[in-house]
Amino acid sequence: MYNIGEALIGDGNELAHIDLIIGDKESQVGNAFLNSMTQLSIGHTPLLSVIRPNLMTKPATLIIPKVTVGNLDDASKIFGPAQTAVGRAVADSVEEGIIPKKQVDDLVILVSVFIHPEAKDYRKIYQYNYGATKLAIKRAMDGYPSINKVLSEKDRGTHPIMGFRVTRLWSPPYLQVALDLDNLETMEKIINSIPDRERILLEAGTPLIKKFGVGVVSKIRELRPDAFIIADLKTLDVGRVEVTMAANETADAVGISGLGTIESIEKAIHEAQKQGIYSILDMMNVENITDKLKHIKDSLKPDIVLLHRNVDLETAKTEKGEKIEDSAEWGNIKNIKKIIDNGLVTVAGGITPQKINDAKESGADILVVGRYITGSKDVRRSVENFLEQLPQDPDNMRLALDEDETID
Repeated sequence: MYNIGEALIGDGNELAHIDLIIGDKESQVGNAFLNSMTQLSIGHTPLLSVIRPNLMTKPATLIIPKVTVGNLDDASKIFGPAQTAVGRAVADSVEEGIIPKKQVDDLVILVSVFIHPEAKDYRKIYQYNYGATKLAIKRAMDGYPSINKVLSEKDRGTHPIMGFRVTRLWSPPYLQVALDLDNLETMEKIINSIPDRERILLEAGTPLIKKFGVGVVSKIRELRPDAFIIADLKTLDVGRVEVTMAANETADAVGISGLGTIESIEKAIHEAQKQGIYSILDMMNVENITDKLKHIKDSLKPDIVLLHRNVDLETAKTEKGEKIEDSAEWGNIKNIKKIIDNGLVTVAGGITPQKINDAKESGADILVVGRYITGSKDVRRSVENFLEQLPQDPDNMRLALDEDETID
């Protein structure tokens, strides 16, 4: 038997991050404990956790530094406040019943400790490592986190050290702004005018990519590091190459043309899966959308299906004074979602604030808006016209510090 725990507490250079394994002496943990004590490595020499010199804690606990111990100052932080913090956290866990007292002689603990080379405040080193060790032990013994907790948080959490947010489409609806432009200055001006909201997705439109290359995605990323960016390549062939190009420029999603052969579509979607980005199958001019989707392997269904009205057709009808109806496929969105295993559906073409409710009621998850926003004299106001009818950003009202454990 063995349990695994992790915890991060504190901030600044004194921040403490603990990884630990607690298990039987006769298990693999016991073997790892012995091997770690006998196979020493320069800069990462493990040491027994003690309450004070000549008084090791129980269960026997081995501290393994994550950061190279380069000098005596580094060693003092480990042998002093960190060693004591871990030792007392283990002892208190026994005293409080987190670790059963009757098992202390049968268990061993391996604790990986992070001590930043620039950490100076010994009091904080002790306090943070004590709290993190005790919390990691409790989590290990409680089996925290549950798989339900992991699945609910995987697309919501932001790692504090990473420095940027990764947006995942876990809580529709979203507004996708199509940057179908041919001028970088105009693009930059529009992006700077768009509110920085998680509900807004930015699309590097096909004209933009054709003129400036897929590298324009990186230019958008410079302007909006946390944005969800779509590369609308409308890939018809050699999908693996084009999808890889988009992923290399940090695109979060890539547009694939539904007019391609099933073989080309499947190869492009497979590459998107490998790269860890969303695949969007653009069904513009595809006559039988559901039939096309059914012919794609179940394991290679797109993440998103885009119901896309042809802009030139729309313009021609407008010039003739003909009424432009919403896509007939809007009424088929629920069936489309069943085919793609409850994936997302995007609608594009003539979307205005007045059509938001109709689009949402049809089951649309993403609303693509182009000229209404990019051609507006007041871009920000035009975007707000849509946002006013959409929910707040996901988790907008969450506490600054996530509540991980619940109180029984």
